[in-house]
Amino acid sequence: MTAAVIAVVGAFWVTSGLWLDPNGRAITVNASDQALFEWLLAYGGHVLSHGQNPFFTDLMNVPDGVNLAVNTSITVYAVVFAPLTWLIGPPATFLVVLTLNLAGSALAWYWLLSRHLVRSTPAALLGGVFIGFAPGLVAHANAHLNWSAGWIAPVLVWGVLRLRRPGQWLRDGILLGILVAVAFSIAAEGLFFTALACGVFLGTWAAHRSRRAEARAALPDFLRGLGVTAVVAFALLAYPLWLHFMGPQKFHGTGFDPVIHAEDIAAYGAYPQRSLAGQAGLGTSLAPNPTEENSFLGVALLVLAVVCFTVLWRHADPARRATLRALGVTALVFTVLSWGPRVKIFEVRTDVPLPYALLGHLPVFNAALPSRLALVVAPLVGLLLAHTVDALRTRPPSRRARAGWLAGFAVALLPLVPTPLLTVQREPLPEFITSGVWRQYVSPGGVLTPVPLTIDLTPDGQRWQAYALANRQGEFAIPSGFFLGPGGPDGRGRIGPVPRPTDTLLAEVARTGVVPTITDADRAAARDDLRYWRVQVVVLDPQMHGTKFPLHPDAVLDATTQLLGPPEQVSDVWLWRVPA
Repeated sequence: MTAAVIAVVGAFWVTSGLWLDPNGRAITVNASDQALFEWLLAYGGHVLSHGQNPFFTDLMNVPDGVNLAVNTSITVYAVVFAPLTWLIGPPATFLVVLTLNLAGSALAWYWLLSRHLVRSTPAALLGGVFIGFAPGLVAHANAHLNWSAGWIAPVLVWGVLRLRRPGQWLRDGILLGILVAVAFSIAAEGLFFTALACGVFLGTWAAHRSRRAEARAALPDFLRGLGVTAVVAFALLAYPLWLHFMGPQKFHGTGFDPVIHAEDIAAYGAYPQRSLAGQAGLGTSLAPNPTEENSFLGVALLVLAVVCFTVLWRHADPARRATLRALGVTALVFTVLSWGPRVKIFEVRTDVPLPYALLGHLPVFNAALPSRLALVVAPLVGLLLAHTVDALRTRPPSRRARAGWLAGFAVALLPLVPTPLLTVQREPLPEFITSGVWRQYVSPGGVLTPVPLTIDLTPDGQRWQAYALANRQGEFAIPSGFFLGPGGPDGRGRIGPVPRPTDTLLAEVARTGVVPTITDADRAAARDDLRYWRVQVVVLDPQMHGTKFPLHPDAVLDATTQLLGPPEQVSDVWLWRVPA
């Protein structure tokens, strides 16, 4: 009960800024991803009610569509929470899922620790709460419904540990295969990292001489169960896997620079911005953005972890040392890999190569961001802390030693207590959308585009779509969108489609407020682009929203009028009809 109360209160505390107005506030530092996940939740309900493909959509990126299997499509969430999305809307459902993610992460780790890994409840409680609200997880609560689902890792670990049960390999293999399919649909990158961590840990553990006989005895059932897991998972994921690797709009790798998105070595000793230490002025900018503070454990916790490991090692029997060595090796491997292909320290990039340089070009590795490998380290530190508390309760130290341990844990952990996410009031949706007036100007399934076009920096079009889908007004398509698709260098992905002249021009006008000289060539290009996108109406919302910088609607109105002619005012927007 205590664990549940702490987990729920902590989750509401972190997300409290959004709960002030669930449908009217947005996360400040990552409103673009919030708009994407709200769209995915709305699309999940649309899939259920209209029988559409959950892994590919033609509602964005007209005429090519979007391969959702290579994006973070959170399919299980979108389908399970569809009734709630219909009832309270995508923004509020997004908040519910985010809050449940945080609370569920702490509870799942507490459950795994208390049932399978440690003997004392306080040890399990400390480990579960620390891992569930670790700096990296709180950072990804800035709108990442995939990475904030920290409950996935302990559930998968539990499933893997069950495979060693004698005679139960078929049942346990089927169960783990289902769990793998669910994890893939919510956080494929997290599934990959969890599988890697389990492989490194179990390999190191089994190689220890005190565990070889036990590992050898469990190996036949373990391998049989693993085979069943692979068969079940492949059967459930065959179509999305085909889309992922061979389907339309596929790509190899991402459009993100692995050097930029590698963990700074100094970041492990730094404090996150959304923490008590960060609010006291000790936060840093060592992450590429506030959502990617993947390590940020603080120097005090690093020192405490080393002390815990040393003390446990000194008092451990050979069997216990096998577990400690596996924990240490796994933490070291993922720490080094998270540093990416080259050393980066205190934001200074060097040419010193690191092991990730050998892995970054391999399939699957090239679709992951190396800095996120640091997310594996925090749970390992949490396990180490839990085992230490468990040992201290088994063999109580002297009063002076107990005071020293309490002081050490307080100094290491209190600065990391999270503070609420930053939020901001979002611009309201235009009445043109909320009233359904748009249906008078767009045929069912026809193409509507806002100006500037929808991308991560200007997500209005996806928010309009999410509202229309969730309220079952009908569907309209948009020519762009915030998604990962092909078109990056060397066959890699990129955010959004490859730009065309018109969206490039209007995006620059929206950003700068400067209207260049519009020529006949620009007007001809605009006609060609609108024909290519099959656009029926162009819409300008005077309250247009930018996620990273303010936009200039008057300049966009001027530029679009010079391109397409005088608009008409419909409801609260400016509208241009495009002849067929």
